[in-house]
Amino acid sequence: MTLLTPHWCLDGILICASLIFAAYIYATRKFKYWAKKGIMEIPPTPFLGNFTDCLLFKKSPAEFLKDLHDRSKGLRYMGFYVLDKPFFLIRDPEVIKHVLVKDFHVFSDRHISPDVSDRLGYTNVFSMKNPGWKIIRSKLSPLFTSGRLKKLFESMLQVADDLDQFLENSNLGAGKIIEMKDLCANVTTDMIASTSFGLRVNSLNDPKAPFREQGREMFKSTVFRGMEFLIIFFLPAFTKITGAKFFGKETSKFLRTVFWDVIDERIKSGEKRHDLIDLLIELRQKYEAEGDLGGFQFSGDDLVSQAAGFFTAGFETSSTTMSFTLYEVAVNMDIQKTLRKEILEALQENDGKITYDMVMTLPYLDMVVSETMRKYPPLAFLDRVAGADYKVPNSDLVLKKGTPVYISMLGLHTDPEYFPDPEKYDPTRFNEENKQKRTPFTYFPFGDGPRICIGMRLGLMQSKLGLVQLLSKYEVLPCEDTPIPLVLDTKGFTTTSLGGLPLRVRKLTAKETG
Repeated sequence: MTLLTPHWCLDGILICASLIFAAYIYATRKFKYWAKKGIMEIPPTPFLGNFTDCLLFKKSPAEFLKDLHDRSKGLRYMGFYVLDKPFFLIRDPEVIKHVLVKDFHVFSDRHISPDVSDRLGYTNVFSMKNPGWKIIRSKLSPLFTSGRLKKLFESMLQVADDLDQFLENSNLGAGKIIEMKDLCANVTTDMIASTSFGLRVNSLNDPKAPFREQGREMFKSTVFRGMEFLIIFFLPAFTKITGAKFFGKETSKFLRTVFWDVIDERIKSGEKRHDLIDLLIELRQKYEAEGDLGGFQFSGDDLVSQAAGFFTAGFETSSTTMSFTLYEVAVNMDIQKTLRKEILEALQENDGKITYDMVMTLPYLDMVVSETMRKYPPLAFLDRVAGADYKVPNSDLVLKKGTPVYISMLGLHTDPEYFPDPEKYDPTRFNEENKQKRTPFTYFPFGDGPRICIGMRLGLMQSKLGLVQLLSKYEVLPCEDTPIPLVLDTKGFTTTSLGGLPLRVRKLTAKETG
């Protein structure tokens, strides 16, 4: 017996067509949401919205948001769609200031949200929601006082010596090609393992050391990892269904095991290193009995998540900054020579010793690193979510509670309105005179406001120390395999060069460094 027509085949066609039509109506029901509010939007594709190129890995999220920023030139903001959900992109520095700082109480949470069962991803200070975030942030801040950073710098100097020995053993007198992204990641992995866990993991001499291998696993450019990051950062409603893990399944297991081994050994020995482990032990002893504190507790995976977050963010962002700096000074030799001159003069004045104060007060080095982070911010966008209905300043637009709000850091950093000739690598953009002229809230590689990166100074310290150690004795040059112009990896969630960053490294003669 048929249902609608005398023929089963025709019944099937009509039912399928009806289901497809119903799905289409449902998937497009929110389209023109922004247009109805008088806000620019780019015509979305049914079922995928404006997110097609990201889902197909034709563009990285950073490039996708930069493209939206560029296409809405002259506007204060625009709307776009991820699948069927309306998202809001801000271009205007004044509105950005309100969202990140002045009206932070409305935008205190990120849109990013690992599933609540993924405790390592959900409860770390980067992604945690309020009120838990505020509690965690305040308790971790003491790690980043100048006094503690100077103590951590001493641990980093051991790694800098390891780098010096590694390069010396590589016989670079005539020059050799080295993959700089990998070398820099080895250096920063060793540094962050030392400062966070009190461990000497020696990735420089053993590139397959477990810590280094897990770092690669965390950020490897594969479709699977790329999709996990897309889901967590843009489609958090799907994290539970897909099982997406912020750190990845294997890395989560590894970090959990290492953390508890280290903390148990530290308690047993009574050793004090004034590092992250010491601080987390103190916090657990003081607050574990209090149980839940705003969706977070100082025990179990919630505690591990802080160490995991510092490890992964610490080695990746610092190595990105360090390797892209080496790339740019290799293709801009005049800048490299000016930077080396500053470093050598500072070393001579300091009896050849590298110190915290020296590294952190070199003006041209700071300008160079700042320019690198302008062109290559490690995580090139900011995300927030409206915690309440919000009237956008100087407009009639009201953002509904729950609206995801994004800012293209890469779009602003390469906007010719704020940075003329943006593709040119020019450290003088960050001399004191030009910094005073710059429009506020157009440059923020570490974010801004209360949720600015808590490890900003630690990350800068790692990158600058690595650059001082390497450039004081070695010259970096392009080779046949150096990507010029540079192309970003569309599957990389952080800013990553497609095919790596191979450079020729040559040891300088005594005459050149004298």
